[in-house]
Amino acid sequence: MITGRKILLVLASTLFVICTDAQDLHFSQWFNSPLTTNPANTGFIPDADYRIGANYRNQWSAIMSEPYRTMSVWGDAQLLRNKIQYGWLGLGGVILRDEAGSGNLTSTQAYASIAYHQMLGYSSLLTAGFNVGWINKRISSANLKFPDQFDGKFFDQTLPTSVEIDQPNVNFFDIQVGMNYAYFPTNKVYLNGGFSVWHLNRARESFFSTDPAGFDSRLPMRYIGFVNGSFKTSDDVILNPMGYYTNQAGASETVLGLNAQYNLSHDGEQQVIGGIYYRVGDAFIPMIGFIYKNIRLMFTYDVTASGLSKYNGGNGAWEFSLASYGNYTQTNPYQRQSMCPSFKQ
Repeated sequence: MITGRKILLVLASTLFVICTDAQDLHFSQWFNSPLTTNPANTGFIPDADYRIGANYRNQWSAIMSEPYRTMSVWGDAQLLRNKIQYGWLGLGGVILRDEAGSGNLTSTQAYASIAYHQMLGYSSLLTAGFNVGWINKRISSANLKFPDQFDGKFFDQTLPTSVEIDQPNVNFFDIQVGMNYAYFPTNKVYLNGGFSVWHLNRARESFFSTDPAGFDSRLPMRYIGFVNGSFKTSDDVILNPMGYYTNQAGASETVLGLNAQYNLSHDGEQQVIGGIYYRVGDAFIPMIGFIYKNIRLMFTYDVTASGLSKYNGGNGAWEFSLASYGNYTQTNPYQRQSMCPSFKQ
């Protein structure tokens, strides 16, 4: 017999399909997914000239046979640093893929972004950027079960359903803008904050050719704000507090936390990172990571703290990020970028 919990999950996934006013994908390590947090982060690299990275997230595997899986690859670089005095361009791109549920709901997204960075004196930096993306969403209804197929004990897919998905493959364009500001009065203090608006064009996202009366299938705009800091407290310790807030269609998310970098090799070539974050009302997120030269690997685990914990045993999601940072070989004649606290001399 199907349990009440499974019925709830089936109904929830069905409503997710029918009502496309769903929330955007997200990473707990938002700070390690810079281009999906703010397009102004493109080329905003305090300790390098370019970087490439990848992210993977697996969510709700404890309660779903087909958990949510989110993957991304991204990269960005600083350009024209020897052409623009006290400024530069950032160019980058990101590809994301999200898979969810028994209906094989998949989302493939590709974004290209550009940002302009301008030094304001010697201790601050202002950035503005935007990106344009293409999104494809597909679904297979073969394995979906709908409320009118429930016979009181089981979901019977042989029963007819009134739900007809007439366009299971949709494509649309998406536009975002953002701004960043950084302040770095000394080589031991760094403060940064940014704000971005997503889905400016409010593209229509629906697996149905027409909307039901009173329902708007256009993507609601999403607002993201963040602040972070970096403070070098000794030759071997850097503290990084941070906060993140997003709001879309009345649903909001707030994440607060802190991580610390410890200098293992005393020259900055090898570092260990540990920290913990809290997604307000939802989960605690411990993190551990390692830096070896220009390679950074970090792992987080969402420990559910909400009412959902009695169903998933606290096993919310796990996530990792991998990034490589690099520098150009040519000499830069100008002071071009913000200076983040570092162990390297």
